[in-house]
Amino acid sequence: MGKSNQSLLRVIVLLITMLSACVSTLVEITPTSPIAPIITSANSLPAYWSPSPSDSFQLQLSDYPPDLSTEADVFELDLFETPHETIVSLHEAGKKVICYINVGAWEKYRPDADNFPTDVIGNKYIGWDGEYWLDISNYESFRSLISARFDLAASKGCDGIEPDNINGFQEDTGFSITAQDQLAYNIWLSEQAHLHSLSIGLKNNNQQVADLVDHFDFAIIEDCAVYSECTDFMPFIEQGKTVFQVEYTDKFSSTAAFCSTAIANGYSSIFKNRELDAWVEPCLSTQ
Repeated sequence: MGKSNQSLLRVIVLLITMLSACVSTLVEITPTSPIAPIITSANSLPAYWSPSPSDSFQLQLSDYPPDLSTEADVFELDLFETPHETIVSLHEAGKKVICYINVGAWEKYRPDADNFPTDVIGNKYIGWDGEYWLDISNYESFRSLISARFDLAASKGCDGIEPDNINGFQEDTGFSITAQDQLAYNIWLSEQAHLHSLSIGLKNNNQQVADLVDHFDFAIIEDCAVYSECTDFMPFIEQGKTVFQVEYTDKFSSTAAFCSTAIANGYSSIFKNRELDAWVEPCLSTQ
């Protein structure tokens, strides 16, 4: 073997020896502490407004255009029927707007009604013309339509939403909806609202307050004084969240029947006609 070949062989042997030592060193190294998991901060979620327990409330879903002269901090108006300009006017006056969205029943008069699959439309909602229960146990088949409504709410400038009829598991819907189905759907609604920078209120559904209070930002309850359900929503107050209580003139003759209790509970309460026109009588702290 020539000298040049011998020199080359020595270099190859040396390189192999050095590489083996490096591999051995890498194998023997162990971390001194566990690798930290990736944590998504709650601060990364979009910011959104939530009502204060001291906020006064007006709920008008009929006899439009709405009466914007009503003395209230927060207005609830219909998402589809309320133009963007109305919401802008309320914002300019220092008001906040909750937009009403029916997420648990199909309404034949809505502009997106024809897009819902027919197999998720169930029994007639007694008392409301043109309204039928939705099969929320199969909400995946129409979730894109609900998300599109949330898109519309955000684009119009709504500050929060009221998702109506989120207690179908208690009703004769024509479907086998379980309490767990309802929780899954309601939590998904909450997540979607927050992703759209919207607060969301728990509408009625007193049976699931304990499971949902952490997911919802406020509550809107109807007829709780009639059915002795008002205290079921105290967990919201205990977390510093607002409860808007609505009682109706077809059940009581005056606010004297419920206002003192509502005020004691810390609820923001109003007296309304069932058709939800502009007329409103709030419970005052002096009552």
